[in-house]
Amino acid sequence: MEKIKIEVLNAGGEVLAEYSGSEEAAFVYDRPYCEGDRLRIEAEPKNSFWWIQVDDAVGKSMVYLTGAMEYVIPFGEQKLNLSPKAFEGDWHLISVRKAKAFEYSGYRCLSVNVNDQHGQGNAYPHASANVETRGESVFAAMNAIDGTIVPQCHGRWPYESWGINRREDAEWRLDFGRTVKADKIIVYLRADFPHDNWWTEGKVTFSDGTEMILPLEKGGHGQEFCFEPKQIEWLTFSDLKKADDPSPFPALTQFEVYGIEVK
Repeated sequence: MEKIKIEVLNAGGEVLAEYSGSEEAAFVYDRPYCEGDRLRIEAEPKNSFWWIQVDDAVGKSMVYLTGAMEYVIPFGEQKLNLSPKAFEGDWHLISVRKAKAFEYSGYRCLSVNVNDQHGQGNAYPHASANVETRGESVFAAMNAIDGTIVPQCHGRWPYESWGINRREDAEWRLDFGRTVKADKIIVYLRADFPHDNWWTEGKVTFSDGTEMILPLEKGGHGQEFCFEPKQIEWLTFSDLKKADDPSPFPALTQFEVYGIEVK
């Protein structure tokens, strides 16, 4: 039986508001957020798909939940990778809906998640990296799976990207939280030239132990790479080779993975 519980908690863990439902739950939190506030979403059954919207200005994504999901309300610099309308004011629509089988069973993009955050557990897909430029939100790993593709500039939303702070060993990771069958990747490099450099090559390592070299070219267009279907739980993007260009700043705008669920 489906069961949903949405809570708004403060920094001390006190419940400020809560709402429950079965297959669908949506409610309006009618006061301003304070620093330290967070959302906690519990949805049963676990290990299933749910449409989640943490804020109407952020949008919604279909998320695979393996347990309770917590989302910290961002403030200041930590909010610059989101729409400036997100989490503002005293009227916030939060919603959760059980996904229909036809919404997740077909061929689709498996990587997008507008609800992703640093250190978030139990909610997938989830992006992480061994470096993010100066720790700033506009260069966070999660930006590469947020579905926003505006590569011709860098900085605050909608120009957020994954930045590597000039690290030669930069590595980006995508976790699916379950086994999926993937057969295509589309990469969007950031293209704020002449500020930016770009990568001429990158390596994708799959959880099944296989690897694939992606030859990349200059530009912010989608670069598509197809391969034989693989059953994987995660992948990494690493061994990034910069072009022979004066700029030291290559970056990733979006990394899309396409495929189907493993039955």
